[in-house]
Amino acid sequence: MSYLMSNYAPLAVTFTKGEGCYLTDTQGEKYLDALSGVGVVGLGHCHKDITATIQTQAGELLHTSNWYHIAHQETLAEKLCKLSNMDNAFFGNSGAEANEAAIKIARLHGHANNIDNPTILTANQSFHGRTMATLSATGNDKVQAGFAPLVSEFIHIDFNDVDAIKAHTSNNNIVAIMLEPIQGESGVIIPKRDYLNQVQAICQANNWLLILDEVQTGIGRTGKMFAHQYNHITPDVLTLAKGLGNGVPIGACLAKGKAATLFTPGTHGSTFGGNPLVCKTALSVLEIIEKDKLLDNATKMGEYLVSNFQEKLSNSNKMTQIRAKGLMIAIELNQDCTQLLNAALSKHLLINITGRSIRLLPPLIINQTEADIIIDTVCDLIGEL
Repeated sequence: MSYLMSNYAPLAVTFTKGEGCYLTDTQGEKYLDALSGVGVVGLGHCHKDITATIQTQAGELLHTSNWYHIAHQETLAEKLCKLSNMDNAFFGNSGAEANEAAIKIARLHGHANNIDNPTILTANQSFHGRTMATLSATGNDKVQAGFAPLVSEFIHIDFNDVDAIKAHTSNNNIVAIMLEPIQGESGVIIPKRDYLNQVQAICQANNWLLILDEVQTGIGRTGKMFAHQYNHITPDVLTLAKGLGNGVPIGACLAKGKAATLFTPGTHGSTFGGNPLVCKTALSVLEIIEKDKLLDNATKMGEYLVSNFQEKLSNSNKMTQIRAKGLMIAIELNQDCTQLLNAALSKHLLINITGRSIRLLPPLIINQTEADIIIDTVCDLIGEL
């Protein structure tokens, strides 16, 4: 009997140790983690410099509360803002909290412009979190099932469809558009190259905020520090989490321009958000990404994985499409492939399945030997279907 609530259905394995791209279970068996803890441990498991940072900071100071200045928080905010061309930052504990902050900023923007029912456009098949506001923003009926009544004032439109957005420009209640640059949870859905540029132009023409949810795509996952940098744009609000702490819980909501002035004392907060431990750890993550040139490695190894998948699966009658940006990869099949989750586990490989797609989010530190293992194992799995 387990005393845990049954909201998870964990696979039949327990891990006790991690190193680099590998995890070790209770039987001493090693598994290649091609999922990075769902895009979290970009630097791999138990990175020695991250471990040392956590140990040192834990011996100095863990928590004070945001009633006082926190030096590492100030430094991390400056670092992230300079990397992203944003103006200021709020720190929480997760991507959902970062997105909650973004939603609150959008509503404040609406009320500042005398809009009584500020409404946010979000995309179908998106994922923004599981709190009441973020699951309401999420365009997925399965995530929302059983939680009605949802938080109101969200309108879902098709992703990668500019005309669907333009259809709402006469709605005077719209205050923002909230999008993932690449939809991760729905299977690495990559929009047209200029989609975000066109969305930003619509936002600027209508005094809407452009909110980009980079909880999964940010911190090097796509080969850029932030995925929107491929479009050479700067959003009004940017949310981050996952890879920022390499396993330590942290979320960040960055804002620019008019969006950066809307939070005032008392309008938002977090008891644990931005404490010395998580901020020092995040600073170390950013330093390692830069020092070890991991953005270049993500690009290089992403291209290596994709090119080899394309070659080895070129004659497969089961593979229909490969979608990828950096180390954010999905292989779509012509049939449901849920059974591959356990099949991969039996081959000591950790992957994710989204409907008909195999989703891979390997650590940014992955090398060619580890990539070859992923390629061979995944191709074998597809061949055995």
